[in-house]
Amino acid sequence: MSQTISNALYGAIGVQAIAYCLAAIGLNVHFGYTGLLNFGQAGFALVGAYAVAIPVTNRGWSIWATIPVVIIASSVFALLLGIPTLRLRSDYLAIVTIAAAEILRLLVSTPKWESVTGATDGLNSFTNDIQNTIPGFLKGESFSLWKVEIADYYVWVIILGWLLIGIFSFLVWALMRSPWGRVLRSIREDEDAARSLGKNVFAYKMTSLVLGGIIGGFGGAMLAIGQRNAAPSSFQTQFTFLTYAIVVLGGVARVKGPIIGAMIFWFIISFSDSLLADWTDGRGFNLPDWIMDSSNYSFFRWVLVGGGLSLLVIFRPQGIFGDRKEQSFDVR
Repeated sequence: MSQTISNALYGAIGVQAIAYCLAAIGLNVHFGYTGLLNFGQAGFALVGAYAVAIPVTNRGWSIWATIPVVIIASSVFALLLGIPTLRLRSDYLAIVTIAAAEILRLLVSTPKWESVTGATDGLNSFTNDIQNTIPGFLKGESFSLWKVEIADYYVWVIILGWLLIGIFSFLVWALMRSPWGRVLRSIREDEDAARSLGKNVFAYKMTSLVLGGIIGGFGGAMLAIGQRNAAPSSFQTQFTFLTYAIVVLGGVARVKGPIIGAMIFWFIISFSDSLLADWTDGRGFNLPDWIMDSSNYSFFRWVLVGGGLSLLVIFRPQGIFGDRKEQSFDVR
């Protein structure tokens, strides 16, 4: 059990938690603060991942030089996505954004672009630069989180990732207390009322889409760096759905919501994964094969998570830190 808890603790602060937390912070700007039903956050993450991987792999850039590339590429994708869609109703916006993200994923998967994107295998030789920038006090060392050993590379990536989370969380906190942020909230509550007060609703929505997209792009970049691979399979529609689950779990329109939501979500995923693996291998509680075996136990963790989220939406629709008066979900 101690190993299971150690794995879960690492899952709560590890690479996937960081990447999904950043994506959720961006989605919270879109959905939580502005009311944009964006189902294409996986597309922004994919853009961020390849904005890092392609220049380093194909052009020999330093990985640090790709930071403005992530910002520019995510902004361009937001503009291309937002100009024709932000005047659509929320349900149509959801359909268009999910389609755009999937089209983008299929484009980078095509063999025609294999020399640039690596096609379905992706790109995996771009992280050596990160390895070379590991500080001296970390290099060559391994660190223990109870019973989990963490190599120096992943410790450095985790430090960088949580630093980004802190920076973007503070940025969102500051912006949402500014006049710009108050206009976003008014658009979410009543778009027509905001327009009647002379606010350029389209422009505010666009800036929100760009900001959240940039943050989501950095989430995809951190996922690629942490996995040492930028592959289209990491950015399927499931990525967006899990990001929404994290936002709802932590609390919509709350700065700390995506952070706590991501940590709890990946703690539960890692804990259930390790626990079910032990049970199917005969360690601890021994489950009979007709219920679950080592070939299918990983599917059951999603059943547990889905059931838990369903109960959350029914009994606490505002999430852990959310305010029912400000944002709730009609589950009728």
